[in-house]
Amino acid sequence: MSELIIEKLNWRYATKVFDPSKKLTDTQLNTVLDSLRLSASSFGLQPWKFLVITNEEIRSKLRPASWNQSQITDASHLIVLCHPLDLSDEDVDRFVHSTAMLRNQDEQELKGYSDMMKNFLKGMSPERKNAWMKNQVYLALGNLLTVCAINDIDACPVEGFSPEKYDEILGLDKKGLKSVVVCPIGFRSNSDKYATAPKVRYSLEEVVDYI
Repeated sequence: MSELIIEKLNWRYATKVFDPSKKLTDTQLNTVLDSLRLSASSFGLQPWKFLVITNEEIRSKLRPASWNQSQITDASHLIVLCHPLDLSDEDVDRFVHSTAMLRNQDEQELKGYSDMMKNFLKGMSPERKNAWMKNQVYLALGNLLTVCAINDIDACPVEGFSPEKYDEILGLDKKGLKSVVVCPIGFRSNSDKYATAPKVRYSLEEVVDYI
C-alpha cells in the first residue's frame, strides 16, 4: 500500500489542461468532499467552508478573475476553499456542544478545553487570526490533493486568482466567508504536455535532516 501511495503522488501534478467531457461520478465527488470534511485542524475547530461551483455561468465569471486559466471552466468541478470572516466564542460553543453530543459527555467536562480555545482566539489580532484560519484551510487542501491522487482524480491548486473578485461574484461577504484558495478537480486532457513531464522534486537527502 505504501508503494502505491508514493506511485500515485508521483503521478499527481498540477493539471494545466482538463478534459471538459470527463466528469467525476457522485461517488468520486463525495469521496473528495469527505476528505475535506475529515481534514485535521487546530483544536479540531474546522474553521472552513468548501464551495462546489458547478454553475457554468458563475464559473465563466470566475475565469477572468483567475488570470483566465482554463482549468476554472474546463475541470469537472471547481472547489473554492474558504474560511469564516471571524471565529467567535459561539463557534467554540458549537464545537464543544457537537463534541459532547457525539462522545456522550457532559459539556461541563469540556469547560477547561473550551476556555483554552476561547482564550487562544481572543489573544490573536484580527490579522493573525485570519492568517491562522488560512493555514487551517491549507491543511484541508493538502488532504484533498492526496485523496484525489490516490483515486486517480486530477487537481490543480490555484492561488493565481483575485480573492476580492471571487468574494464579490460568489457573495461571500453575505455568507460570512472569505476565499482562500481554489482547486479545480477532474481528469487531465491528453493534450496536457505537463502530464508526462518529469516530476521536479529535491531528493530526500536535500529536504530531510535527522537530529
